[in-house]
Amino acid sequence: MSGVLAADATVRVDDPAEASSIHAKGFFGTPLPGGGLSLDRYESVYLAEMGRASVVVPTGPAVEWPAIFRRAVRSDRGFPVRYLVYRDLRQRGYVVRASPPPVAFAVLPRGGTLHKTPSRFWVEVLSERVAFDLARLFDLAERAQSAKKVLLLALVDEESDLTYYRVRRPTPTGALPPRPLAAPTDGWLSEDRVTVHAPTAVEELGRELAYGSRVGDRLELSLLEAAYLVATGQLRLKDARSGRTVPLDRLERRARRLDPRFSERLAAYRDLRGRHLVVKTGFKYGAHFRAYPRNPANAHARYLVQAVPSSHVTAWPEIAGGVRVAQGVRKEFLVAGVDPESRVRFLSLERIRP
Repeated sequence: MSGVLAADATVRVDDPAEASSIHAKGFFGTPLPGGGLSLDRYESVYLAEMGRASVVVPTGPAVEWPAIFRRAVRSDRGFPVRYLVYRDLRQRGYVVRASPPPVAFAVLPRGGTLHKTPSRFWVEVLSERVAFDLARLFDLAERAQSAKKVLLLALVDEESDLTYYRVRRPTPTGALPPRPLAAPTDGWLSEDRVTVHAPTAVEELGRELAYGSRVGDRLELSLLEAAYLVATGQLRLKDARSGRTVPLDRLERRARRLDPRFSERLAAYRDLRGRHLVVKTGFKYGAHFRAYPRNPANAHARYLVQAVPSSHVTAWPEIAGGVRVAQGVRKEFLVAGVDPESRVRFLSLERIRP
């Protein structure tokens, strides 16, 4: 195929037979009136690199692939990173079309026919140096869900390796309703934990409702668990040294001094418990929580959860590490975004091979 190269690295194919041939083999380009074909810069660069297109300038000789690539780079900031993803998806056998915002590409399922088969994937391309922006990803995930598309993030690292993440808005649920204690019990606050000694409460909270950790005959609760139980009227909190009652607001102030993210973690904990999940610390996995659908004595954790503000911005390696650990232990990685009113939304990230 031969075509005429424009200043912005797009190409026009005038010969109807050539245009029809290249469009039929991979659905490249947009047909023009009269039988020609217009190729966008991704298609032009790809076909030239693959040796399927000979490109000339309007009044000059053929242009080599490196010159076409450089022209595309000059015309489109971020082109080199996005082209790596376009090229990879084409090499995997997908029909890929440049997309208007909010994503870079729309991708048909394998075997799909352009204009007949709806696109399956929305693919957004990011460099590993771009910050993980939770608010933007919530917006993209919700738009994709509304459009009935699978949202993929294609992360390109500094060595041009690609990692794909499927991103969605899940609804985590469990099967252990938060049944309250028959009667409130006393909890004793010391340092950063709370101890329960009443045998009946230890048995009910620790075994049946899966709170805390049994240590001998006592039950040790985290400050998160204690705050939740005090707020739900199941625990009367007292200072272990003075014996005085500790109000909930004082407990929360103390917890925030120990943990600047306590408010976000508590909001996420309440939400997960309200979804009938059992919530335990995720410290061993580098996460805030691990969440179980049933009592941990009878089930494995389904989720690893990181609780952050809904406007959270961080470096991608922090997120990539969390996803890798979660999948390594067969769990789903969730980011719990907590807004200023303590409302919680969840974002799921899963590493995949498209």
